[in-house]
Amino acid sequence: MNTEQLIQSLSRDVRRVPPQAVAKRIGLGIAAGCVVAMLLVTAMLGVRPDLRVAMHGFSFWMKWTYTISLGLGAVYGISRLARPAPGSLAGLWFLAAPVLILAGIGVDELARTPSTQWLAMWLGDSWISCPWFVLALSAPIFAGLLWSFRSLAPTHLRAAGAVAGLGAGAWAATIYCLHCPEASAIFVLTWYSLGILLAAGIGALVGPRLLRW
Repeated sequence: MNTEQLIQSLSRDVRRVPPQAVAKRIGLGIAAGCVVAMLLVTAMLGVRPDLRVAMHGFSFWMKWTYTISLGLGAVYGISRLARPAPGSLAGLWFLAAPVLILAGIGVDELARTPSTQWLAMWLGDSWISCPWFVLALSAPIFAGLLWSFRSLAPTHLRAAGAVAGLGAGAWAATIYCLHCPEASAIFVLTWYSLGILLAAGIGALVGPRLLRW
């Protein structure tokens, strides 16, 4: 039996993988985690009472645009790293775009605000708790991504863990927006981003252990 015959023999009974199977698996893991995070926000923190009014304002969509952009970028990275031979992650450079845009909005806000109010704008009323809430809400989403990876075959485990943590943090921050009343771009840029980066850092630490297969 030559090599080609051996390959054909080994692959004869292998089931065909449906198109978009990786994307569907990752999406299901994120969706399941987001449902749990949503329940946690509703039960423990509460949805802001003025949500309907807030959704007609700029600040709410500014926050959602920022966090959803990071979340979608992370999903792209996760889908690339989920395979045994991951493709290039050069496309992740666009994750800098929402950060730079939000920074520009923050600078404009500061320029239009008296300097005596800058500290209050930066800290808001919840700077101590905000990153930790984002980090806590990212846990079920990260768990959902771990479940997704169980049927996949990542080989760059630390990078996969970091990007999974980044995605979990970004989607957690998106859900946290339903509770958070803060409206300053500089607040979101600092404290939301800190929570997301903490999730990414923890993902990088635990990735080699939890994603091993």
